[in-house]
Amino acid sequence: MSSKVLQDIPRMGGLDDSPRGRVLRAAAHLFATQGYERTTVRDLARMVGIQSGSLFHHFDSKLDILSAVMEEAIHYNHQRMRQALVRARDRQERLLALVHSELEAICGPSGEAMKVLVYEWESLPAPQQQALLALRQAYEQDWLTVLQEMRDAGELSYEPFLWRRLLAGAIAWTHSWYHPQGRLRLDELAAMVVAMARAGHAPTAAGDQRARIPG
Repeated sequence: MSSKVLQDIPRMGGLDDSPRGRVLRAAAHLFATQGYERTTVRDLARMVGIQSGSLFHHFDSKLDILSAVMEEAIHYNHQRMRQALVRARDRQERLLALVHSELEAICGPSGEAMKVLVYEWESLPAPQQQALLALRQAYEQDWLTVLQEMRDAGELSYEPFLWRRLLAGAIAWTHSWYHPQGRLRLDELAAMVVAMARAGHAPTAAGDQRARIPG
């Protein structure tokens, strides 16, 4: 079992210091570090400092705790992303805001909850997955709206959906090598991602045609 104590786990959104939030913080950490199946109700209660039965004052089951961790991760990061978009002054700043927000979601305080969302997705039954997918779709639509605006302005040649998928894949793996206390700041990394992505922009008819080839 993890040697971390609850006070060491970052707070975010609904993973605060309320009784419910304390359970979710412990769950996010334990599910991320030792897996959902291997984490017992007793493990969760021990980290929170309560009796096992007290967990179910707030949740019906361990599965409900898993679903709540994922839901809080989506809500928290979508809200932060929208706040960043409001502050952006133009399309380039909006793209940078999207990239920076997603990097922070993965490498910042919500990193463990996001890891649970990705790696424990198959542990959820279909009904819970559908509810979370509806929330995720709103998040993805904000990305696609900005990318479509860039394409309409001639700043992006490729299909927004494909561009988004490529960026999402690249950003998702930063948790495996990026260290927030290292020499590269998160805003520098975000600018680097945007610069590399923009370097692939090909505003020629031929480039646009290649982007449409299915594969």
